[in-house]
Amino acid sequence: MRPPRRTEGGRHRRPVPASLPQSAPALILAVPGRDADLSGGPAGELTSILRVDNPAVDVRAARIDGGGYDDPSDLRAVLADAAERRTDSSAPCAVVIPLIATVNPPVIRRLREAVAASGTNAIVSGFINSNALIAEALHIRLAEAGLARQDRVRLFSIMTSADGVLIATVGGPDAAAAANVTSVLLAARLALPVITASMDSAPSVHEGALRLKEMGVSRLAIAPCFIGPEATRSDLDSLAIGAECAAPIGAHGNIAKLAALTYGQAISQLDLPVPGDGGKEVRGQHE
Repeated sequence: MRPPRRTEGGRHRRPVPASLPQSAPALILAVPGRDADLSGGPAGELTSILRVDNPAVDVRAARIDGGGYDDPSDLRAVLADAAERRTDSSAPCAVVIPLIATVNPPVIRRLREAVAASGTNAIVSGFINSNALIAEALHIRLAEAGLARQDRVRLFSIMTSADGVLIATVGGPDAAAAANVTSVLLAARLALPVITASMDSAPSVHEGALRLKEMGVSRLAIAPCFIGPEATRSDLDSLAIGAECAAPIGAHGNIAKLAALTYGQAISQLDLPVPGDGGKEVRGQHE
């Protein structure tokens, strides 16, 4: 298990090269939850999007909390299969990306334990530079629910049913803290007060709602900052704070974009042979 090295970004770069050698690692979306739907739902939809957009990449989805090697959808089994298909055992067999929108220490811990238990050489990487794209996805979900204006460029006022937004996270206080930058960016997009709160720890959703009311918010909207597998809309409804709620981020195109960017960043650190170039190895072919 090896983390990717940092590298300077470049302008006009493709997230993933148009062609890749057979030795290129697989892209595995690691999905939390034993019962997560990998064929449908957000995981299945995102896998399909990534396969269409990146035909040179072996894209798969796997359950972090699956049933072990006897379960073909379990991360350990998927990694073992990916490793068997690689001719160079010294090269990483996969880039494993947890399908979570914010930091989630319990999920990351289980993910790393599963990768270590697999005994394979894999890169584990969370989404890179995600705050702006997550904020945009939350904005769109709020607009789809009629809780925010879609066009932030227009100069005239558009009435909405919300005058304050609470970003609901999953993953404890670390997740809520990590989403603070996203809340600032979303507030700038909406020109409304936005704060973060946690569905499973402090600061709680109830505390966040009270804080927004103290700021003068009378029509509160909740923006679920999760993709879907790690929580559900019903989890929010059970909190019963009487606020309108947008849909979770789900299989938004920005999540597929973040996965491709993260995979591209990871493989840019590897010496991969260029297809059709006599096996010559070069670093970071992303033009």
